[in-house]
Amino acid sequence: MSSKGKVVAIVQARLGSSRLPLKSLLCLRDVPVIDWVTRRLGACERLDSIMVAVPDTPLDVVLLEHLRRRGIPCMAGPEDDVLARFCQAAQLADAGLVVRVCADNPLIWSGAVDRLVDFYRQGHWDYAYNHIPRNNLWPDGLGAEILSRELLDDMGRKATQPSQREHCLNYIWDNAADFRIGTFDPAEDWLRRPDLRLDMDRPDDFRRLALLPITPDMDARAIVDVCGTACGKDCN
Repeated sequence: MSSKGKVVAIVQARLGSSRLPLKSLLCLRDVPVIDWVTRRLGACERLDSIMVAVPDTPLDVVLLEHLRRRGIPCMAGPEDDVLARFCQAAQLADAGLVVRVCADNPLIWSGAVDRLVDFYRQGHWDYAYNHIPRNNLWPDGLGAEILSRELLDDMGRKATQPSQREHCLNYIWDNAADFRIGTFDPAEDWLRRPDLRLDMDRPDDFRRLALLPITPDMDARAIVDVCGTACGKDCN
């Protein structure tokens, strides 16, 4: 697939999570989680723009208005058909390459995203990732996923299973033999921490992160050090 074109991070965000309601607007150190994500993505050197894609529900109007007040590009699309929402967001943003980011990763690191874009462009991948420790040594929650707009649109036409529409990149994993899927390890030893969970999916995750001495501009080394020492086994 093409490695050219505008590189756009599309952030998947919502307020209607059953496991952790309103999580995108919950505050860590007095800063809403969605602001952590967009602020930290703003430090990426390989991204041309950011787009937040939210469900088109009455509840999520609150999130849209929050983003608009901060000047963050955003759009609303189908609540359950997340794949269609991503396709619409990519079209609206005129993306050539799509970097998928989950809004429950408040500690996403610009360096991890930049390295992912470089890795994708230097190889011949259809899809690449470093957001989870699957066949790699990255912590859970620092990175992202990347694919071409061409592949995303193709998936939008071909994916038929409900799980493939609700989880927008499941089609790739369901048909893994048909795609060139790539990942890689961090170069630094201190960053090779697949035991660390830095995402925020459940109330316990929020409690754990909210009690850490973290800041929205903290670098990855400091985040790994703080989580590794302050959380102990609770980070796993």
